Amino acid sequence: MEGRATKLEWVRRVAEKVTVPFTVGGGIASVDDAAELIKLGVSKVSVNTAAVENPRLVRELSQRLGQERTVVAIDGRKNPPGNGLPRLEVVTRSGTKSTGIDIVDWARTVEGLGAGEILLTSKDADGTQAGYDLEMTRAVAEAVAIPVTASGGAGKLEHLYEAVTEGKASAVLVASGFHFGGMTARDAKTYLRDRGISVYA
Repeated sequence: MEGRATKLEWVRRVAEKVTVPFTVGGGIASVDDAAELIKLGVSKVSVNTAAVENPRLVRELSQRLGQERTVVAIDGRKNPPGNGLPRLEVVTRSGTKSTGIDIVDWARTVEGLGAGEILLTSKDADGTQAGYDLEMTRAVAEAVAIPVTASGGAGKLEHLYEAVTEGKASAVLVASGFHFGGMTARDAKTYLRDRGISVYA
């Protein structure tokens, strides 16, 4: 939100330790920024506000780094009817700036520009641990052919299952639920696998 660049030293230290693929987002404003991260060992890069402000960036990232490494993060919120804004609206600057852009329209746009996947966060649900915004997730997931990761609101294992089965998400992101909610990644994988959801090892 403050326009800060990604901390490359942090990324370097993580890359030296982790054995799973990882994605970095925040502060990526150019293809050169993204390419530097890939050199450090990042699996994918994610752009959000920069993509809204310069949609050509998505195409440039996809063409230079590959579609499989290009993630577009979309932050969204629900608006009440009658205020002249889309019901499901894209917001930027960490959710602080209204864009007037419909989420489904934007998701289709970035897919057409070459995004390989979408990370969709409901700013209304984020941090609440009360469950994902299933309406928003399903609307985007059904509108595009690329994978959509649901983010924002996971607080219990049932929420993950709902995001996949009802929200039609390809994957789920959990933050507060793991950090503060008592869930673990192992718990999540076991729970989903036991209910017939395909889970990577």
